[in-house]
Amino acid sequence: MTTTERAPRRLRDLSVSPLGLGCMGMSEFYGGAAARDDEESVRTVHRALDLGVTLLDTADMYGPFTNERLVGRAIGARREEVVLATKFGNERREDGTRRVNGRPEYVRTACDASLQRLGVDHIDLYYQHRVDTTVPVEETWGAMSELVTAGKVRFLGISEAAPETIRRADAVHPVTALQTEWSLWTRDVESDGVLDTVRELGIGFVPYSPLGRGFLTGAITSPDDFAEDDFRRNNPRFQGEAFEQNLRMVDRVRAIAEEKGCTPAQLALAWVLAQGPDVVPIPGTTKVARLEENVGALEVHLTAEDLARLDEAAPAGATAGERYPDMSSVRR
Repeated sequence: MTTTERAPRRLRDLSVSPLGLGCMGMSEFYGGAAARDDEESVRTVHRALDLGVTLLDTADMYGPFTNERLVGRAIGARREEVVLATKFGNERREDGTRRVNGRPEYVRTACDASLQRLGVDHIDLYYQHRVDTTVPVEETWGAMSELVTAGKVRFLGISEAAPETIRRADAVHPVTALQTEWSLWTRDVESDGVLDTVRELGIGFVPYSPLGRGFLTGAITSPDDFAEDDFRRNNPRFQGEAFEQNLRMVDRVRAIAEEKGCTPAQLALAWVLAQGPDVVPIPGTTKVARLEENVGALEVHLTAEDLARLDEAAPAGATAGERYPDMSSVRR
């Protein structure tokens, strides 16, 4: 592996490893409650740090609340090795209901609560998880900027925001990173103005679900592979004819991976990494072996011909089904 492949990348003014680790699935949404193993998740975080993966991504709503505690316990005495990212704004309440909350007073209390759960005195990258359309983004970001001034947060980010929202937030305080889904099977950011906007403003891009919620690994062959409480059972892309159509796309990607001598997951991650030095994907996993496989993507070099073949195998717009059951609540 060359020095270049391991070189840090820049999310605006923040230096991070070229590949991060998404920690959400360690606590919720994927695999079912019975499959979760906190000790294996802690080992995975430790192995990530050993391999030079510095960017760890969590959120207060994962668990809910338990994922931040898990990540905080995992990093322990190794805090100085970590670029710690968490999020607020997807509020989950005691009665089980959820709402998007961007009120300034909530920003402050959410940050203090995250700091306590994580067991740290500052957050390196604090994201607005979802945009609250009932609160001007300028008000939310004004409160977020105060957190930077107070030393509780170093850098600010925003997730699943529309181009104009990104511009308005950036006018209040520099947006360090935009986190949105981007992968071989989710390419709408390339045509809806989001990618153009962040690059015009110098904002880093952090793709979540760069492996298509596990689909691009080639390990998922049937909806029956999911536990009963797995989020993907209700995802339009994993149902009926959409599932079958998307499976054919994965077969095309797998064939190219075999020719390259890598796994489908490594090829999919290498494609995301090849989109630019301002792009830092955060594949999630709960297993050390999967983490090591993902980091191996840094060794996969894609030529212009390889990229063209992947564009042909998984062209923009080819994936069947929406990203979420209710897309109206996502990009704002």
